[in-house]
Amino acid sequence: MPKRLRLTRRFPIAMSEDGYRRLRRFATEAGLDEGEALSFLFENFDSVTHEENLGHRLRLFNAELEERKK
Repeated sequence: MPKRLRLTRRFPIAMSEDGYRRLRRFATEAGLDEGEALSFLFENFDSVTHEENLGHRLRLFNAELEERKK
């Protein structure tokens, strides 16, 4: 029997416009709302990310983060 999806946690988050547009596009393509899409991504994080690319992309993001905040 599949686990029931209960959205029990709500928290305020800040996202970049690009990140939010991509989340909305992913959710729409998957037939989910944004909360369901985030739950899916984080529940399946290890299988939906490429381990080698993740570290590289995270380093790039962190290197640009201060500039993007301005």
